[in-house]
Amino acid sequence: MRLGILGGSFDPVHNGHLALARAGQQQAALDEVWFIPTAVQPLKRKGPHANNAQRIEMLQLAIDSVASKPGRPRPRPPWRVCTLEIDRGGRSYTVDTMRQLHEELPEAKLFFLIGSDALRDVARWREPREIFRLATPLVVHRAGELAPALATLAGLCQQSTQPQVIHMPAVDISSTEIRQQVAMGKTIEAFVPTAVAQFIEQHQQYH
Repeated sequence: MRLGILGGSFDPVHNGHLALARAGQQQAALDEVWFIPTAVQPLKRKGPHANNAQRIEMLQLAIDSVASKPGRPRPRPPWRVCTLEIDRGGRSYTVDTMRQLHEELPEAKLFFLIGSDALRDVARWREPREIFRLATPLVVHRAGELAPALATLAGLCQQSTQPQVIHMPAVDISSTEIRQQVAMGKTIEAFVPTAVAQFIEQHQQYH
C-alpha cells in the first residue's frame, strides 16, 4: 500500500487541505491518504483553538462531503482521519508518528505531504533524517509560487526516499484567515465544505 500522510492542526480544515490531498493522491498514485490532526505542534507557540473532538469531527465532515458531492465519485483510493497523534497526546513529533506507522504497517510505503513553505523549518524538526528514511516527502508546489528549493531536504533523505514535487492550483486561503473571517461575522462558504461551515456556526467556534 502506498500511504500518504497529511498532518496539521486542521483548525479548521479547509478546501486547500482537500485540494492538496487530492493532488498528492493523483500524482503520487497513493492508495490511501490519512489526515492526522496534531495534538500540539512543537514549532507553534499556541495550541489549536477548536478542541480535539471538534477538529476530528470537522475533518470527517469534510471527507464525507467530498465523497458525497454530486457528480464527483468517492475519492478512490479512500481518505480517512487518523487520530494517532491526538491519542498519543503531548507534543506531536512527526518522527514518532512515522515510526509508529512503520511498525504497525510494515508492508506500507509511506509518503509525507509537506507544503513548500515548510521546507525552511525541516532541519529544525526532531530527527529529520529518520523521518525521511521512513517516508518519502511529497513537496507541494502551488501554482504561481517559486519552485521549491529541495537541496536541504534531499540531503536529509535516503536514495530511495528522494523528494517528489506535487503540483497543485494556487489556493489563497489559510485556517488563520478563516478564523478571522468568522470572528468578523463574514461568510466562509467559499473556503470550507458546507458541512464544515455549518458545524462552525452551530458550535459558535472562532467567534
